Amino acid sequence: MTHISPEDQARIDAIEEALLARWPETRIEPTLERIAALVDILGSPQLTYPTIHIGGTNGKTTTSRMIDSLLFEMGLRTGRFTSPHLESYLERIAINTQPIDAKALIFSFNDISAYLDLMDTKFEHPISFFETITALAFAAFAEHPIDVGVIEVGMGGLWDATNVVDADVSVIMPIGLDHTEYLGETLTEIAQTKAGIIKEGGFVILAQQEPECAVELLKQAALVGADVAREGIEYSVISRSIAVGGQLLTIQGAKDVYTDIFIPLHGKHQASNAAAALVAVEAFFGDQELDIEAVRAGFANVTSPGRCEVVHRDPTIILDAAHNPHGASALADTIQSEFTFDDVIGIFAPMGDKDVRGILLELEQVMDSIIVTANSSPRAMKVNELELIAAEIFGIDRVFSADSLTEAIDKAIKDSIRPLSEDTIGILITGSVVTAGEARTILRKKFAKEEK
Repeated sequence: MTHISPEDQARIDAIEEALLARWPETRIEPTLERIAALVDILGSPQLTYPTIHIGGTNGKTTTSRMIDSLLFEMGLRTGRFTSPHLESYLERIAINTQPIDAKALIFSFNDISAYLDLMDTKFEHPISFFETITALAFAAFAEHPIDVGVIEVGMGGLWDATNVVDADVSVIMPIGLDHTEYLGETLTEIAQTKAGIIKEGGFVILAQQEPECAVELLKQAALVGADVAREGIEYSVISRSIAVGGQLLTIQGAKDVYTDIFIPLHGKHQASNAAAALVAVEAFFGDQELDIEAVRAGFANVTSPGRCEVVHRDPTIILDAAHNPHGASALADTIQSEFTFDDVIGIFAPMGDKDVRGILLELEQVMDSIIVTANSSPRAMKVNELELIAAEIFGIDRVFSADSLTEAIDKAIKDSIRPLSEDTIGILITGSVVTAGEARTILRKKFAKEEK
C-alpha cells in the first residue's frame, strides 16, 4: 500500500464507516433491481470497458488476480474488483494490479454518494454495502480509465450485484456447497444460480466441475449460444512440478501450449486456477497470439495474499482463507505434498454459519494439534462450541483454546520453540478470510516490534 496522509486516512475511515452502516455483505436480497437502477443513474460506467467476469465457489480471487497480472503484463490498463478483503477495503478495487490510491477512492466516492442517497429513497431497502462498493469500483474504473475490467462475483451469479456487466468472457471456477441459505441446498441449484453470469454470444471457461454442476453450466451456455472451454477437455495442466517458492507448469491452452510457467503459489489447485486464467486471457484476445514472455512474466508476478501464504520463517507461519471443506481439502493436500513439517500447530477461527465439522475433518489430516479461537467478527463461532466439535474429531488431548487470535498466535509461537529438537514446526492459521486478514495484521505488528 502506498503511504496515505492522515487527512486522507481519516476520510477513508469515514467512508468505510458509511459503507458499513449499510446492509451488511452477509445479508442479501436476491435481486438486480437496486444495482441496475444505481448504475443506470451513474451513466452505466461498467459498460464503458470490456470485462472478464469470474464466478464459482473456490479459487475466484486468485484466478482474478492471475488474469489481472497477465493482462497488465500484456500492456493493458486494468481494473480488478475482488471480495472480501483481507486487511483494507481498498484492496477490493485495484488499478493496474495495485490497490486503488486513497485519493482516487475518495474522489469516486464523493462522485457517487449523492446518487446513493437518492437511490435509498426510491427502494424499500437501502442500497447495500456490496452494491455500493461494486458501483464504486465501476465508477473508479471508468474514471481512471481502464482498458479491461476483471470482476469477481460476490455471491452466486444470476442476481449478484456484479452481474450488471456485459462480460465478453466468463470464468466459472469449481462449484461446491457454500452459502446454501441463498444459493440452494443442492449442487444443481447452486450451479443454476452461478450459471447466470454466462452471457449471450460470450465465451465461458469452466474449471473442473462435479458432473451435476457441469450439466447445468453447459445447459446455460447452449441456451445463450456461448462458446465453452472445459478443463480437461479443451484445456488442461499438462505437467506440474514443485519448484522453490512455488511450481513450474506446462499448460495446454485452448489455442497453444505454454511451457516453463513459474507461479509463486503452492498447491495443485493453483495450477488449475492458472490454466483457467490463461484460457480466459486467450479468449479475451480472440485470434491474437499471446506473447509467451508476457505470459511468463504475468504469472511470475502473481501474488495471492492469504492463500497458503508463507508470511514468516522460523517459525514458518502459513495463512490460508479456507472457509469450506473444498478449500480445506485443497489446503491439506498442499501442506502434505509441498511442505516437509514434522509437526503442524493449527490455529482455527471459522464463522458460525459454515460447515465447521466438514472443514475440521479435512484439517485433522495435517494438523498435529489445534488451537481453536475466534476472530473479531460477530459471526465468529463461539470458542466453547468450536472446542467441542474439534475434540470429537481430533481427540481432547490435541485440542487447545484461546480467547483471541492474538493469544492463539502467541501460544503457537511459544509452542513452536523446542530448543534441542531437530523437528521442523509449521504454524497454520485458517478458517476464514477475516481470520487470515486479522492474523496478517497481528503478525506484521508483532514482528515489527521484535525487530526494533
